[in-house]
Amino acid sequence: MPMPWTYRQATREWQAFLSDAQDAIGTPTDHSTFTAVEGTLRAFRNRLTPQQAIDFAQVLPAVLRALFVADWDLSTPPDPPGTRADWTRDAQSLRPRHNLAPDGVIAGTALALRKSVLRDDLDRVLHRLPPFAAEFWSTPGTDPATLGPRIV
Repeated sequence: MPMPWTYRQATREWQAFLSDAQDAIGTPTDHSTFTAVEGTLRAFRNRLTPQQAIDFAQVLPAVLRALFVADWDLSTPPDPPGTRADWTRDAQSLRPRHNLAPDGVIAGTALALRKSVLRDDLDRVLHRLPPFAAEFWSTPGTDPATLGPRIV
């Protein structure tokens, strides 16, 4: 079997995602974008069981997958699903003295993520997760034709 694309092109995929995320979130630098994205991924992961989180991680590009599972305490039980306001507050709470994530951090990260993964793969896994997951990664008002990986 040939090496999977996501491993061979991990840097290109990551740079494309980070650029899309910076534009969508409105953060001033890639450093602030990184923190905003990491906070968003943790806000989502903290609401899943380990199996649900691993199922979700399987559809992520290599670097996002690594970031999604980094520094994970598996002994912590999942948080309640919460609301977009809860998710935003959680994303903004990561490294609060250095976190410049605006209130639209969840929506911006969702848009960048949907530009980085195959829609069918993401929708399939979201369908198996708790109902809040589809809302978390939704991008209402976005033309589906503009979504999907640019790096293929």
